[in-house]
Amino acid sequence: MNRFRAAGSCSRLFALGLAAIACAGCRQDMQNQPKFVPQRSTTFFADGRSVRPQVAHTVARGQLDEDSFFYTGLIEGKEADALPFPVSMEVLARGQERFNIYCTPCHYRVGNGAGMIVQRGYKPAGNFHSSRILAEPLGHYFYVMTNGYGAMPDYSAQLTPADRWSVAAYIRALQISQSANESEVPSGVQVRNLKDIAEREGYPASLAQPWSLPATAVSAQPPDPSQGTPGMAPATADSPVPAMSQPGGGAATNGNAVKPKGLKPVVR
Repeated sequence: MNRFRAAGSCSRLFALGLAAIACAGCRQDMQNQPKFVPQRSTTFFADGRSVRPQVAHTVARGQLDEDSFFYTGLIEGKEADALPFPVSMEVLARGQERFNIYCTPCHYRVGNGAGMIVQRGYKPAGNFHSSRILAEPLGHYFYVMTNGYGAMPDYSAQLTPADRWSVAAYIRALQISQSANESEVPSGVQVRNLKDIAEREGYPASLAQPWSLPATAVSAQPPDPSQGTPGMAPATADSPVPAMSQPGGGAATNGNAVKPKGLKPVVR
């Protein structure tokens, strides 16, 4: 009999212990702890705001942008004709790869502004071999890729700052390839005709010949004299509607393209 009573007492104690543990696990301390609810006021801080301002002079991780020229292409507010790092074959190869992916649809692989999108009716792209663009500093190309220009959108989301500089360096290499003399080529470097290279790569030989924009390459919007649309000649008293500048220095009016000067091969 005593054994049964002892067993019953142990069972009751065990049950009470389980109940105590269960009650302890149901405490609401974490739910009821002091906290700040976003966008709500508080009496804890003197200004009454629960959300605290950032510590002064702090920046987000990866957004320090300490080298302003590297991230803007500007020095004292002006586009500089320089690169923020040395140019190497690896830099040019990277620039060529990014250029072929993002730039050739409009500017074409040789940079003449007659890409496939332009041939299908988009506004003519800049010709990197025209006298106007040849005169631009390297910082200009970086700035345009970063911020856009005219009908061209910015490519800051697609290209990192380093890649934008690599593309700018490759653009300069494209420009030099059309105007350099054989005497300027370093010794030991073989110089070949652009026509032969085009045929070897499977492109038509006409790639190295004079080119012209198709009749479908017209301005996406009517010229606006008051806005001075980039890529268009300024309006004059005799010509109130500016003419659209075409790659190679030609101009087009009423959608009729004028054949621009052709690209020159490296060796004739």
